[in-house]
Amino acid sequence: MVFYLGIDAGGSHCRARLVDAAGAVLGTGESGPANARIGIERLHAVLAETAEQAVRAAGLSGGAQIQAGMGIAGISRLGIRDQLAALDFPFASVAFETDAVIANIGAHLGGDGATLIIGTGSVAQVRVEGRRFAIGGYGFPISDEGSGAALGLSAMRHALRALDGRTSRTPLSSAVTERFGHDTARAIAWMDAATPRDYAAFAPLVVEYAEAGDAIARSIVEDAALHIERFIETIFERGAPACALAGGLAPRMKPWLRARTVARLREPLGDPLDGALLLAGLPVAVLGPRP
Repeated sequence: MVFYLGIDAGGSHCRARLVDAAGAVLGTGESGPANARIGIERLHAVLAETAEQAVRAAGLSGGAQIQAGMGIAGISRLGIRDQLAALDFPFASVAFETDAVIANIGAHLGGDGATLIIGTGSVAQVRVEGRRFAIGGYGFPISDEGSGAALGLSAMRHALRALDGRTSRTPLSSAVTERFGHDTARAIAWMDAATPRDYAAFAPLVVEYAEAGDAIARSIVEDAALHIERFIETIFERGAPACALAGGLAPRMKPWLRARTVARLREPLGDPLDGALLLAGLPVAVLGPRP
C-alpha cells in the first residue's frame, strides 16, 4: 500500500500530515521553524523530526512505501534545491517546492488561481494557464510587505522613537518597550539577533492595539492593508482567475481590507498540507474536483 506524506515548512513552524490512498489522515507532526535560512543541516533535522512524528503516530513500519511532498520556505535561494536533493530521506520519493507553491496547489486543488500568503512573511503564488510564478516574497526586511514580521518591525521602530522622544508614546509603544524594561540598549541587543519570526511575534499585539484605537498601531495596520490590497490588485492584473488568502495573519488582516477587495477573494478549497499531499502524488479526486 502507498501512503502520502505532506510537509509544510515555514518561518514559524513545520507541520506534517500522513494519509492513506483514500485520503484518510493517519498521523500528524509539528515542529519549529523550518525555512532555508536556518541552514541545511538544521532544516534536514526539523523535516526528519516532523515527518517521523507523523509516521510514528500512524504506526507504520520502516518498510512502508511513503511518497512525500514538501513545501519549504526559502528554497528559491541559490543552491538550496540542490542541497535538498542531496539529503537522505527514508521515503520512496520526495518532491520539493516552496511553501507558497503548496499553499496555492491546496487552495485551488491544482487548478489555476493565486494565493496570497500573509504570515511571518508575505508572498503571492500564481498559476495561470498552467504557468506558475511568484510575486514578492524576497525575504525580510527588503520584502514581506504586510506580513507579521513587517508589522513587528514597524512596531519596534515606533517604540524606539517614542523612547527617545521623537514621537509620542502610545499604549502600543509602551507595551513593546515593556518587554525590554523600557531600556533602549536591551532592545538593540535583542534586534542584533532577532529573526523574522521574532519580529512577527509582535504582530498580534499590533493588531490588538489597532482594534482598540491606538493611533500608531492603526497607522501600521492600515499601511500593511494597503500593501496587501496592492498584492491582490497585481494578482488579478497578472491574469489570475481567483485569489485566496492564506497564512496565520490573514484572518486578522482581512477585516482591514476594503469591502470591494474582500468581494474579489475566494475561500481556499484546501490547505497547504493538501497541496503538499497533491505534490507527493495523491490523486486530486481524493480531495475533491478541480475548480
